[in-house]
Amino acid sequence: MSQALQLAEKGLYSTSPNPRVGCVIVRDGSAIGSGWHERAGQAHAEINALNAAGAAARGATIYLTLEPCSHHGRTPPCAEALIKAGVAKVVMAMQDPNPLVAGGGCTLLKQAGIEVQTGLLEAEARALNIGFITRVTHKRPWVRMKIAASLDGKTALNNGTSYWITAEPARRDGHRWRARSCAVLTGIGTVLADDPQLTVHQVETSRQPLRVVVDSRLEIPVDARMLRGEGELIFTATASEGKIMALSDAGAHTIVLPDENGKVDLVRMMRTLADYEINEVLVEAGARLNGALIRAGLVDELVIYLAPCLIGDAAQSMLNLPELTDLAGKRALKIEDLRMVGADIRIVARLG
Repeated sequence: MSQALQLAEKGLYSTSPNPRVGCVIVRDGSAIGSGWHERAGQAHAEINALNAAGAAARGATIYLTLEPCSHHGRTPPCAEALIKAGVAKVVMAMQDPNPLVAGGGCTLLKQAGIEVQTGLLEAEARALNIGFITRVTHKRPWVRMKIAASLDGKTALNNGTSYWITAEPARRDGHRWRARSCAVLTGIGTVLADDPQLTVHQVETSRQPLRVVVDSRLEIPVDARMLRGEGELIFTATASEGKIMALSDAGAHTIVLPDENGKVDLVRMMRTLADYEINEVLVEAGARLNGALIRAGLVDELVIYLAPCLIGDAAQSMLNLPELTDLAGKRALKIEDLRMVGADIRIVARLG
């Protein structure tokens, strides 16, 4: 199963909106075939492994990181392929939470007389597909917020200068988080101040994440660098037909989602991103949008890079959160990982 998980991880940057899945076929203690799901619309991990094993798969044991599909989607049901191949046993890390499957694959296998076992290295399998699981069960993406800051928690000077607080290894590591994400989300303040591209360009990837901007007053320039892709999304509270048409001509799609305060409704925005089959969102924004997302309870994970330097109290902060008058109101975090990345400290923490 560990080998199957390593194979699944090969699809880290390419399988969305599908889950990352790996498969190993074992007979008489030796692996006779293996495969992973490489891209949506292409063969699933089980099919690639069965093709590698050929006729030797009959009577073999399958180690699979996710329950085989039992429905017709972009490809035929993998559970039926395993039955046809005559495998004797299927060991899977976890059942598929997708309502289209949700135990259906296990049922088909058991009805065919195949022994089924679940739960082996389940925690590792769930971590690999945390975005897919969140989308199909909670109807919103997994939201990961990336912040680069000084040791005193500042992200830029008061005049906006931020290049570069962290060193090259940390910035390259940040691009790995971009590459695994389905979308990168930022705010209009960042667009106007930095005109970022928000593309992956320091690690090798076969696709670029969708670029998304929160822009309540629809201030984004039509020639913004982040709009030079195709199909970028702009969420706004302003129904300006002329500007929306101009942005459409530039290749961007504008979605009007106002809340009662004339801002973008962030909860509805996340649900909309789930409708677009976005599994993981990486937030790379300023203090205001960062704070708004956390206040709305929409952030699942923080990835914070702390540089060994001090910038001073007047500099810009990481998060715009309301003042507390009682420490009982502090937001608890669970540290998932803490390590050095070059000269910088990387903290991965979950919000409760």
